[in-house]
Amino acid sequence: MSLHIDDLINSGIKELTPYEPGKPIEEIERELGITNPVKLASNENPLGPSPKALEAIKSSLFDVHRYPDGNGFRLKESLKTKYNLDINKITLGNGSNDIIEFIARCFLSPGDNAIFSKYAFAVYPIVVQALGAEGVEVPAKQWGHDLERMYDSINKNTKIIFIANPNNPTGTFVHREEIVRFLEKIPENILVLLDQAYFEYSCFESEDIELDLVDRYPNLVISRTFSKAYGLAGLRIGFSVSSRKIADYFNRIRQPFNVNSLSLVAAEAALFDEEHLKKSLEINKKGKEDLYEFFNNLSYEFINSYTNFICFNSKSDSTVMFEKLLEMGVIARSMKIYKMPNHLRLTIGLEEENMFFKDCFSSVILQK
Repeated sequence: MSLHIDDLINSGIKELTPYEPGKPIEEIERELGITNPVKLASNENPLGPSPKALEAIKSSLFDVHRYPDGNGFRLKESLKTKYNLDINKITLGNGSNDIIEFIARCFLSPGDNAIFSKYAFAVYPIVVQALGAEGVEVPAKQWGHDLERMYDSINKNTKIIFIANPNNPTGTFVHREEIVRFLEKIPENILVLLDQAYFEYSCFESEDIELDLVDRYPNLVISRTFSKAYGLAGLRIGFSVSSRKIADYFNRIRQPFNVNSLSLVAAEAALFDEEHLKKSLEINKKGKEDLYEFFNNLSYEFINSYTNFICFNSKSDSTVMFEKLLEMGVIARSMKIYKMPNHLRLTIGLEEENMFFKDCFSSVILQK
């Protein structure tokens, strides 16, 4: 008797397609023989981590044979101090992606549904489908969230609404006033995840959407990450703020030691390195303005971004453009998986990286 794994697998997982991240530098060097490619695919901080975070990591290296503090007390204390939070409302995650898993696993069952926008983060439908729940994709408005249509999509089976703000992969932003109006209408038996992975960029260039909103709305969960502006993507650490009750449920399913010891000390150090963060945000803003001008001069449409990336229309099949740029040593990101067949997403790099992209892109379009 042969074992048929396909007959045993969870039906939701069986139909899933694995999440496809941006191509790593090592893969391009290994498979294409390209030396020192410029990676502008995964929205990482091109300055890298805070020097203070690196020092904290070095100081902790000789303790990696010990398990980390499973509760992350010191980092939670630091988050409490910086944002004036109740420590019992904080949950630490292995990246903010962990928080998406927590809320889905805690509140979704087969027969439930979760609402998200078209062109929103690809992980939302993945976690929903994996749990046997239904994903409700709402048409976008100007490449971003249409909160009115999302509200109108609520039915008796709705348990969660996902809002990425700023949105990945389009970079759009919903202002605080509109978020609050939306939350006022949402029934308390429906959870709202406000995913603020790119918060530092939108706060720097527009406005703050404060973590203390969870005090007004007990069904609200806000998640943030250290992967983007803080430059700790390789360490995988994020956090959420919610009601005490929700945080308690998150901790019931959170894996033991889900955040490693180096992540904890690096995040704690990075959190208070205001100089490095400010420099990162200023470089990003300057680079974005330069790339806006570049695309405008070439008459290439782009979506105004509140993040560290720009999503632009390549005027062709984005896979073809991606491959041509890759051959020249630039790793961008095709948006075909987001049903945007002509769009590429480009991380804003250092000045010399942006210049290299502009030279390569100009060469590609001259060949058309």
